[in-house]
Amino acid sequence: MEQEQELQAGPLEMVVAGSVKAPAASHEPEVEVEADEWKSIDFAAMAKNDFVTLLKELTRETDVRKIDFVLKESRHHFDELRDRSRAEALLRFQAEGGLPDDFDYRPDDVDIAFDATYRLLRDKRNQFFKNQELQRAENLYKKQQLLEQLRHLVDGEDSGSSFNAFKNIQQEWKATGPVGPAHARELWASYHALVDRFYDHRNIYFELKELDRKKNLVAKIELCERAEQLAKVDSIREAVKELNELHEEFRHIGPVPAEDKEALWTRFKAASDGVYARRDAHVEELQKQLGANLQAKEQVVTEVAAFTTFQSDRIKDWNQKTQEILALQKKWESIGAVPRAKTKDINRKFWAAFKSFFNNKSGFFKKLDSERDANLKSKQALVDRARQLQDSQDWESTSNELKQLQVQWKEIGPVPEKLREKIFQEFKEACDKFFGQRRGLKEQEAAGFEENLKRKQEICDQLTKLAVEKSGSLDRLHELQAQFNEIGFVPRKSMAAIRQRYNQAVEQFMNSLEGVSEKDKQKFRLEVELDGLRGDPQGGRKLQHKEQHLRKRISKAENDLATLRNNLEFFGRSKNADKVRAEFSEKIRLASEELDAMRAELKILRSVG
Repeated sequence: MEQEQELQAGPLEMVVAGSVKAPAASHEPEVEVEADEWKSIDFAAMAKNDFVTLLKELTRETDVRKIDFVLKESRHHFDELRDRSRAEALLRFQAEGGLPDDFDYRPDDVDIAFDATYRLLRDKRNQFFKNQELQRAENLYKKQQLLEQLRHLVDGEDSGSSFNAFKNIQQEWKATGPVGPAHARELWASYHALVDRFYDHRNIYFELKELDRKKNLVAKIELCERAEQLAKVDSIREAVKELNELHEEFRHIGPVPAEDKEALWTRFKAASDGVYARRDAHVEELQKQLGANLQAKEQVVTEVAAFTTFQSDRIKDWNQKTQEILALQKKWESIGAVPRAKTKDINRKFWAAFKSFFNNKSGFFKKLDSERDANLKSKQALVDRARQLQDSQDWESTSNELKQLQVQWKEIGPVPEKLREKIFQEFKEACDKFFGQRRGLKEQEAAGFEENLKRKQEICDQLTKLAVEKSGSLDRLHELQAQFNEIGFVPRKSMAAIRQRYNQAVEQFMNSLEGVSEKDKQKFRLEVELDGLRGDPQGGRKLQHKEQHLRKRISKAENDLATLRNNLEFFGRSKNADKVRAEFSEKIRLASEELDAMRAELKILRSVG
C-alpha cells in the first residue's frame, strides 16, 4: 500500500491574547484540531462571574481539549482579578481606618464557586489524560499484535481466506485509536511495509486490490469536493476545523490507483491551501488589532502614571482625582486584548500606577483620620461642657459661655464622617435645651414687662390728671413715686419712653403744686432723676460722673465762700463798712444756702451709690 503525503500547511494556529502558537509536530496520522472557536476567548476582558459561568458550562463539555485549554488560560486571569479584588478590599479597609496587618481577606461566593468548579474540571481532565495514556498503551499493544498477525499473514502460505483476514486486520487497525508519538512513526512504517508486501506477494488478489483502490479514489474525490466547498464557509474557524476533520478521514482511507495519486493529492492540497491562506490573513488582521490595542493601553498607562505623584490636602481634590482614575480604568477595560507576550508587562505597569495612587490616597486619609480623631475628642469635650450647662439658671453668664462654646465648635475641624451627625446633634440638643428654657422664661418675662408698662402708664395718667386738676400734694407725689419704682421692668424698647413720660408727668405735677418751696421741688426732681438712673445699665457710671461733678462744684463753692468771708473782714475796716458788710453778708448767705443745697444733693447721691 502506498504511503500518503503529509499535508504541509498546518491547522489554524491558536490565537489567544494576541499571540500565535503553532501546533506541535506529530508523527501520528491523527491531526490535532487547533482552530476551535473557544481558543479565541478574550479572557482579559472577562469578569469573575464570567469565569464561573464559563467553568460551569464546561462541566457538560466532552471535549477535554477545550477543558484543558480553558483551565490553563482562566487560572492566571482569574487570579489577577482575585488579587485586584483583594487589593481594592484592602484599600477600602484602610480608607475606613483599618491597619494592613489587621486585614483578613475572605473569598467571596464567586471565588468559592470558581475554585470548586475548577477542581472538578481539573480532576475530570486529569482522569481523562490518565485514561488516555492507558488507552494509548493498550492501543500500542493491540497494534503490535495486529502487526504480528499481518506479518504471519504476509509470510504464510497463500490461501483463499488470506485476503479476508487481511481486510479484518486493516479494519481493526483503523478502529484502534492512536498511540504515543514515540511509537507512531515506527508502527506506521511497519504497517505500510507489510501491506505493500502483502499485495506484492499475492498477485492472485491484484484485481481485488485495484477494486479497493478505486473505492478509495471515489471516497477521496468526495473529500476533495468537500474541501473545495469550504471556500464558501464564512467562519474561518469553522472552515479550518472541518478541513482538519477531512484530513483525518483522508489519511485513514487506503491507497488509490498509482496514476491518480499525484493529481488527487494536488487537488486536495490546493483546496487546503486556500483555507489556510484565509486563516493566515485572519491571523494577520488579529495581530494588527492586538497591536493597536497595545498602543491604546500604553497611552492609558502613561496617563495613569501621572497620578502616582499627585498630592493634596483637600478631600475634594482626592475625590476628583479618584473619579478621573476610575474613568481611566473603565477606558482600560474597554480596550481589547493585546499580544500575549506583552500582557503581563502592560498589566503590571497599569495596576502598579493604579495601586500607587490609592496607596497615597490611603496615606492621606490615615493622616486625616488621625486629625479627625483629635477633633472628635475636642468636640466631645465641648459636648460634655454644654451638657453641664444645659440646666443652668444663670441665664446671662451661661448664655455667654455657650455662645463661646459654639464659636470654638466652628473653629474645630471635621470629625470622622460616621460620627459627625451624632456628635453635632448631641451638642445642639444641649445648647437648644438651655436656650429653649431661657426663651420660655424671657417670653414669660416679656408678658410681665408689658403688664408693668401698662401699670406705669396708668401712674403717669394719674399724675397728669392730678396736675390738671391741681388736686395733688407732695405726699401723694411720694406715694405715686413709690408705686412707680416698685413696678418691675418694662420692655427694653419702651424703657426710655416711659421714663421720659414719667419725668414729664412729675414735672407737670410739681408745677401744679402750691405752697411747696422750690428747694423741695428740686430735691424731688433729683430723687426722680436718681430713680431713673437705678434702672439704667449705665446708671453706675452716670452716678459716679454726677457725684464727681457735684464735688467739684461744692469745692468751688467752699473756696468762693471762704474768699467772701475774708473779704468781709477786710472791707469791714473801710469808711463804708456797714454798707459793704451788708452786701458781702448777703452774698455769703446765698453762697452758704447754695453750698448746703449741694451738700444735701451729694448726701442723696451717696445714699444711692
